[in-house]
Amino acid sequence: MSIPRQKRWQLSEQAPESYIDRLKTLNISPVLAQILHNRGYIVPDDALSFLGYYDQDDNPFCMKGMVEAVYRLRMAIRRGEKIAVYGDFDCDGVTATALLTEVLSALGADVKAYIPDRVDEGYGLNSPALKTLAEAGVRVVVTVDCGIRSVQEVEDGISYGLDMIVTDHHSVGREVPPALAVLNPKQAGCPYPDKMLAGVGIAYKLAQGLFMEAQRRGYRKGSDWRPEDWLDLVAIGTVADIAPLVGENRALVREGLKSLNVPRRPGLLALYKEAGVASGSVNATTIGFQIGPRINAAGRLQSAMLAYDLLTVEDPALAASLAADLDRINTERQEKTAAMQELAEGQFGEVVNMPLLFAVNEQFEQGIVGLVASRLTEKHYRPSVVVQRGEEESHGSCRSIPEFHITRALEQCEDLLDRFGGHAAAAGFTVKNRHIKPLEERLLEIAESELTGKELIPELGIDHELALSEATMDLIDSLSALEPTGEANPQPVFMTRNMRITSRAQVGAEGKHLKLRLFDGEGELDAIAFRWGDFLDNLPDIVDVAYHLEINEWNGRRSIQINVLDIHPASG
Repeated sequence: MSIPRQKRWQLSEQAPESYIDRLKTLNISPVLAQILHNRGYIVPDDALSFLGYYDQDDNPFCMKGMVEAVYRLRMAIRRGEKIAVYGDFDCDGVTATALLTEVLSALGADVKAYIPDRVDEGYGLNSPALKTLAEAGVRVVVTVDCGIRSVQEVEDGISYGLDMIVTDHHSVGREVPPALAVLNPKQAGCPYPDKMLAGVGIAYKLAQGLFMEAQRRGYRKGSDWRPEDWLDLVAIGTVADIAPLVGENRALVREGLKSLNVPRRPGLLALYKEAGVASGSVNATTIGFQIGPRINAAGRLQSAMLAYDLLTVEDPALAASLAADLDRINTERQEKTAAMQELAEGQFGEVVNMPLLFAVNEQFEQGIVGLVASRLTEKHYRPSVVVQRGEEESHGSCRSIPEFHITRALEQCEDLLDRFGGHAAAAGFTVKNRHIKPLEERLLEIAESELTGKELIPELGIDHELALSEATMDLIDSLSALEPTGEANPQPVFMTRNMRITSRAQVGAEGKHLKLRLFDGEGELDAIAFRWGDFLDNLPDIVDVAYHLEINEWNGRRSIQINVLDIHPASG
């Protein structure tokens, strides 16, 4: 077996010496200065601002629709009207639902949470649910992380006697729903400076607005307003939804991580125990790979209300039971994802000649199709569409690459779809079965038109070429100023050339990973190469490696380790 298909490495241009020297006078290391320049902070003051705090106007009342939303909710609280918070079933939606429900309850509201069933009700607002809520006496419905494209459903809700407030962060369609208030910084005419808040971030802005109004009117003392009480939820939802960790998102997540490292929620404490997470060690990676997937798993395979209950439960014994359930469901999710990916792969021919991957099967599960699409895109570097075929109606999930805006492609297929929504890189839709084949053909046609002639090889940006002797604890300490890292603020990527593999061994379950020892003539470090176990005997002795630097803690000992991202034969 040969080395897996390699990425195209792109080494960043060297920052000007004047820039490096200016930041060096402020005790910023040359390596960190280079990384800041790579991130686009080409003016030293901008780099310093990034390392400091978010300095834009974050007044929630700058957001279009905020005044109307706060006023209506305040009136509902005063009148004792029933309010429903209607959320999405992913981690962003669940955390947003928990946040806003708790905030409204703290302000004295008669509020309940409602998260639809993924299989029975599908994504986003649905009219039967709104009718049921209205019949139960609800008078105000606030959506979180959904609703921006639900024009008909909002109209139906209004006809049932509901006052509708939509809060969402997804891309806005041709028509904005006729709700009493719409909170989405992406909508036309909204002056709010940060357009890339997650759904839970927008719910948090509404919470801020509610508390600010309560304080202004003397209903609540300023000392009672504790943003940190909900920033743990903001951090989880923002990172899990892969929102860009720059601007206000980064500021919110940074503060939220402080709460997550001293957790007060019994559900989080129980989830940490199940996932093997130590309090005090939580970072964005922990959220992305351990906390978020377990919360997401509930809505994928069972009910997202399990995750909601975990986040809001006060009884430690019940929290432990719920956390165990989520851990079990997450393991089931992993197994089903692998099986469905294999099933999808069997539908493709020679992928290299395909501009877009489209897989349909009645055995696919609606809660897993997005994960399978993500795996296909990661493996083949193609836009991927995976559809669970139902009896008359089917549900699809899409993942894409930077060269292809998947939601704009779906907009060109709007006549074939019952509903859809998403971002540049991810989307979902509902489609009648008779339209599946025409949809596949049109998406393939669009992808071929946009991608023909482009070299579809993933690019790996390299921040800095490093000698192993430079990989010190001091360097890692200086890089911690970039945290939290994630989408749009990635963990730094280094490369080292002409390293000799002095030892190699398969590790992990079934030998899926490689443990390497690398020597570049001056320094020597251990390295872990996840999912490279099959290539144990196929790596040349001398290699170039792209990697993250990290701390490995084992038996109380801390050491520097290379986390391998890609390996090339030595370039000389």
